[in-house]
Amino acid sequence: MAAGQLSAAPVSTLDHPMANPGYGKRSAPGQRPRAASDFVHLLPRDAAVAAYIDGLCDGSDISVKTLAKALPYGQCALRTTLNRLQEAGHLRRGSECVATEEVLLWVTRTFFSRTSRGDDWWDAFVRGDVPQEQASQRPTRSRSFILLAALGRKTPALSLSQADCLVLEPQVSEWFERGATEAEILHALTEGLPTPVHHAAALVRRRLRDKLPPVRVASPAHRVVLRTLECGQCRAPGSPEAMPGGLCGTCRGNPDQAAPTGPAGAVPVQGVRARMSEVRAGLVPRAERTHR
Repeated sequence: MAAGQLSAAPVSTLDHPMANPGYGKRSAPGQRPRAASDFVHLLPRDAAVAAYIDGLCDGSDISVKTLAKALPYGQCALRTTLNRLQEAGHLRRGSECVATEEVLLWVTRTFFSRTSRGDDWWDAFVRGDVPQEQASQRPTRSRSFILLAALGRKTPALSLSQADCLVLEPQVSEWFERGATEAEILHALTEGLPTPVHHAAALVRRRLRDKLPPVRVASPAHRVVLRTLECGQCRAPGSPEAMPGGLCGTCRGNPDQAAPTGPAGAVPVQGVRARMSEVRAGLVPRAERTHR
């Protein structure tokens, strides 16, 4: 039934609009492969909407207004559905800190998980910890294969066949083992290409061999993740344990738990704008910074 309702959507997922850069849908990590039984525990309409959102790429605009234009449901019905998806552990609203060239920018996120998650899992996600249950899961394709397979999307001259990707996969894996990032590998493969490229696989093989970086020593510093969650109704920030089901105490009808508890030293909601104004005023542009 859910699939039948979803097929009635006038706009396919491929045509769905994107949100402003840095905003929109953000897929939660460590999800199981897609299956027909992913959303059978939900009501038919909720399952149809969840399946549609699951098929969208990261960064897609999944606001109520945009979804109402793409799906055969009104804004009120979609708002109710999104709240139920939040209660079921598939969705959380919040913010994430993104580093740009000059500032640290907080952007609004709507985190979506195909796999239903409990509050403890979302708490670990906010801290940047990988849940233990994901340790035994293996992706269907390696990170190296996925990078090679997607190479032709932005650089058509380097489109590779599946056989080419399988042959070149060990070379890319060696780059990752030496500490290279995806951006560095893509730059090495796509920068300054000859015109035309007669044999994409041979060129990629040659560059992976000739530009192989030295082994890097991994930094022992723990990666700090700046990420928060918000109440799905009133948007008040708080910790996951203070918002079971994604709702604060007030919105759940418990006045005694009205104030979501944030981390120690957190700025009160009323003072966030003033505090951010102070931070922006104190920022020094990159061009004016001095190296000590």
